[in-house]
Amino acid sequence: MSGDSSPGPPAAADEVLASLSEAVPSAEAGHSVGDHVIRVPAEDLARLAGAARDHGFEMCSDITVVDYLGKRRVRFEVVVNLLSVQHNRRLRILVPVPEGDPEVPSLVPVYPGANFLEREAYDMFGIRFAGHPDLTRILMPDDWMGHPLRRDFEVGAVPVQFKASPRVT
Repeated sequence: MSGDSSPGPPAAADEVLASLSEAVPSAEAGHSVGDHVIRVPAEDLARLAGAARDHGFEMCSDITVVDYLGKRRVRFEVVVNLLSVQHNRRLRILVPVPEGDPEVPSLVPVYPGANFLEREAYDMFGIRFAGHPDLTRILMPDDWMGHPLRRDFEVGAVPVQFKASPRVT
């Protein structure tokens, strides 16, 4: 796993990464920019998130997507940021997602607060979260075609109208 030249986290944090890697053998653990990072295939995401929760990562603070259009073989990467308040640690989970089948399992059963974060990732990037209780648009109008944060979405082509905003005349 590539990272920076800053010193890594303390040994106790490395033990947590080792435990998570043992719980999910497909996981690749490392460090980047001072954070713990685990890369995992989509089919193991929910199992890894459950193991992380059991190791004290009690909060899912963010879920976002990176679009590597034309830069990498696998176009999308879902980024899940977990936080352990009690241990003052962060964990970043990276999940490669192919353009042809942009779907990962929902983390709502593990972290109920992931509900709106997953809806935003779906709305803006088109990543589906299998098992999500209400995967509907959250920012864009229901009849909006496309996903505005994808790199192939033409910038400035149509004025963006968010839900519940006054219509521009």
